[in-house]
Amino acid sequence: MEINSSLKTKFIVSAEVRRCETMSIVATVNHQGDNDRGLLLIKHYVYNKGCKIYVQSRDINDNLDWCNPLSDGWLEEAKADQYIARQIKFDEDLWVLEVEDNKNTYTPL
Repeated sequence: MEINSSLKTKFIVSAEVRRCETMSIVATVNHQGDNDRGLLLIKHYVYNKGCKIYVQSRDINDNLDWCNPLSDGWLEEAKADQYIARQIKFDEDLWVLEVEDNKNTYTPL
């Protein structure tokens, strides 16, 4: 499913939180960025595996997409948290959503 890049970020985040709720997954907004145009970073945590980081980006045509900036594999939570802290300092408009998914069924839309 493609996300409409004209949607305000606060609506995208809200929809992602609700989607997680329907899957019985806990999702928490850890940092609220710009309501309209802030990008979204998702920290996907799975107990005994670690974290994956998904970063929303825009291509040259302003379409939204996801990438894994650090690794496609699992990271230590401390390393993920350090990366997130650096990104917030770099981009105060960034939204950070933490997803706790012990069944490892989550993928961002």
